[in-house]
Amino acid sequence: MARPTDDNIWSLTGKLLEWLEEGWRCEDAGIWEVRGPSRHFTHSKVMAWVAFDRAVRAHEEFGREGPVERWRKLRNEIEAEVLARAWNEEKRAYSQSYGSDELDASLLLMPLVGFLPATDERFVSTVEAIRRELTVDGFLLRYVSHAGCEVDRLPPGEGVFLPCSFWLVEVLAHQGKIDEARELFERLLDIRNDVGLLAEEYDPATGRQLGNFPQAFTHLALIGAAMAIGEGRRMQDSNGSG
Repeated sequence: MARPTDDNIWSLTGKLLEWLEEGWRCEDAGIWEVRGPSRHFTHSKVMAWVAFDRAVRAHEEFGREGPVERWRKLRNEIEAEVLARAWNEEKRAYSQSYGSDELDASLLLMPLVGFLPATDERFVSTVEAIRRELTVDGFLLRYVSHAGCEVDRLPPGEGVFLPCSFWLVEVLAHQGKIDEARELFERLLDIRNDVGLLAEEYDPATGRQLGNFPQAFTHLALIGAAMAIGEGRRMQDSNGSG
């Protein structure tokens, strides 16, 4: 955490955490705000873990007051549940939601928020499954949309989701695959328009950007990917010089 929150923000944070103590157990619509039935989306549980983890860190690093032992207990409970219930043995991957066979590129965020190391065996296997099932022309779909899909109940087919591909770049960099990360990063940069902006989606078949434009979500993910590549290169140089 870069700096402490002010008193007003911390007071609001405390109220949100009070709700989340039970709210995290509820089904929801997930990061993609799907139109289908609510369910226990894995990404949502991970982000609930993030909330309690950061609250604990705010106490440890900045002395912010609160029921820190309860936060630690909830953080551990959420972690244990995700590791047990989100894992799909047949897919050898963490699934989009508990009990599902679907994959979701939002789970690439697991190491980026500190939930698991990028080199964790099960996470590495999850990345392999995501790349195997969600890749289109080297870029990533957020999930597979198909006829009769109960997740979103929308017409099948959409463009690749650019933030997800940038998350993959960041994950690859954290796994030490710097050259592979840089190659994908440069392909993503080539999609930009004449003033360097990106939409949320892209159609590799037509070369068109799709959806909301410009999309801050995409550019934020671009920055994270660039920083990860830079950090990875510095570590390689440092180890090489040693």
